[in-house]
Order: sequence, then structure tokens, then C-alpha cells
Amino acid sequence: MAADQLGYFEEQGVEVELHREVGWATIREKILYHELDAAHAPAGLVLSLRLGVHGHRCRSLAPFVFNVNGNAITLSRNLYQRGVRDAVSLLKLIRSMPQQLFTFGVVALWSSHHILLREWMTAGGINPDKDVRVVMLPPPQMAGSLAAGLLDGYCAGEPWNSAAILTGTGWCPATSETIAPGHPEKVLLTTEDFAEERRDEFQAILRALDQACAFCDESKNRRQLPGILAAAFRSRDDQALLGQSLTGPYDTGLARVSADRFHVFHRDGINRPSSTQSRWLLNGFFKHGILSAEQQTEALGAMDQCWNSSHYDAALNRESISPKPKMKRKSVVAA
Repeated sequence: MAADQLGYFEEQGVEVELHREVGWATIREKILYHELDAAHAPAGLVLSLRLGVHGHRCRSLAPFVFNVNGNAITLSRNLYQRGVRDAVSLLKLIRSMPQQLFTFGVVALWSSHHILLREWMTAGGINPDKDVRVVMLPPPQMAGSLAAGLLDGYCAGEPWNSAAILTGTGWCPATSETIAPGHPEKVLLTTEDFAEERRDEFQAILRALDQACAFCDESKNRRQLPGILAAAFRSRDDQALLGQSLTGPYDTGLARVSADRFHVFHRDGINRPSSTQSRWLLNGFFKHGILSAEQQTEALGAMDQCWNSSHYDAALNRESISPKPKMKRKSVVAA
């Protein structure tokens, strides 16, 4: 969205048509059946498509990392009133109420949110497979489900945590940079077909995204971002909530904390896919049973194929940049 609104796609000579999709499952299917050329997507989705866990294999790629960190865990006020302050005290409540199965939401099975929620719980002694129920919900439904009592907590990106925190229905015991600092969050999800058949356009998109992430990471630009990103959100309330994590201080419902590293969009070379990022995802998926031990060899090979820096390096290598591509058609991207 920022690359489009700031004119970076045009500057790079590429025409991009942005689509807003209803959820990650829709994006997955549209990438699989070539209805989208690329998408902003959860980091783990690229591996699931490469492995074919959804029924069909796809030569998926993650050539660009949009950000690291950026998520938080939100719990209901009801849990706070019952004495919960962290995962350890949540376990005590769970043990004291064996007749109740507490329910927690994540945005997708193959996401950093899922790993983060499970990491936070297991650090406090909670078994996410036995002690609680974990369900998948689209991010915009999280805060409403918490307020309605359908969820006891969730892990999501912004502004969906703030949507509950600032209305008083939720509070935040942990942000993701305190659970797993530097974890990959969203990536550009695309395919080898697009990268190979429309190379110039593909590389121009990567350069435009790199420019946009550099802009977004500058503290002096952060106050402009809610307005720039406004078209991606359905209501003014959602737009207003964005400032909490972008500029800070971040209101957890209990205290106001620094938001300096809540979102990292460009610092520390994070846009370039790294083995550190991919191994964090793989380790999380193996540790928490999303991938089985029998899948280890295949998953390692698949991750090496879809998560590497070769495409990023080629696009950002100024000596190899081609003249602005002559467009045959628009590139269709889910934002």
C-alpha cells in the first residue's frame, strides 16, 4: 500500500493493481491458481504452499520480508479480573477450572502468530494442545470475538490488538519482540513463474517495496503512515488505532511502553530473506507439531528453495538493473 501511495511503483516503471482480499485462505487459493501475481502474506504461508499441504504444490517464493516483530498477545479483561498477569498465572487459572476449556485465536495455522502464542504459553507451562483450544480467525474478527466472550485471548498484528485494548475489553501481557525479537512477520508471497516469466516487472516491484519499507522505518515518517494506509482499512476507527504501534507509546492496557521496535520495516537488513528468519519459522513449526519429524528433510529443502536472498540481491544490485520495463499488463498484488 505504501509503495503505491508514495509513487514508488510508478517511479520504478511498474504498474501494480492492488486488491484487498477477505482472508489469508483466499490469498492462498488465488496465488495457487494464478489469480494473483503476488501478495502480502504471513511468513509461513510460502512454505505450506511449496510443500503442498493444502492439496496442490506451488513453486512459491518469499523474495522480500516486509517486517519483523509487529504482533502482540491480547487477553480478555475477564482473565485479568481472575488474577491472570502472564502465562504462569494463566496456567494456575486453567488448573483451577478443569471444567472450562479456554479458547485462543490466531490468524492462520502457518503464521508467526501461531508460533508466538504457543511459545508464550509453553514458557509458562501451558500445553497448547491439551490445556486450551486454539482456533483460526481472520484478524478483523479478533477484537469482536473477544468482546463477545467467544475468545479468551488471541495473537494478532496491529491494529487488532489495540482495537480491544483501547476499548477496554482486552489487555496485552506481551508484544512479539519480547517473545521472539526479530522474528519474520509478513513477506511478499509470489511464485517462480512470475519471477522467471516477468523478471523485469518482478525486480521493479522488489525495488519499490524496498524504498517503501525504508520510508516506513524512518521515525520522522511514522505519523504519516495511518493516512497513507487508510485505504486498506474499512473504518476510520481502524485507521486511528494504527498510530499506537507505529509512533507509540504503546498502550498495553496496563502501562504505556516504547514502540520503537514494535514494527521494524527496514533496519538491520531485515528485508533481505535470511537463513536466521527461515530457521526460526522451521524450528517453530517442528517444535509445535505443525510439521512432523517425518517431514524434516523435505521441509528443509523446500524452505531453501522458497526462502533465499538470490532474487532480492539480483533486484537490488544496481549494476544489473535493467531499464524500466515496458509493461504488457498490470501486476496484480494483494495488499
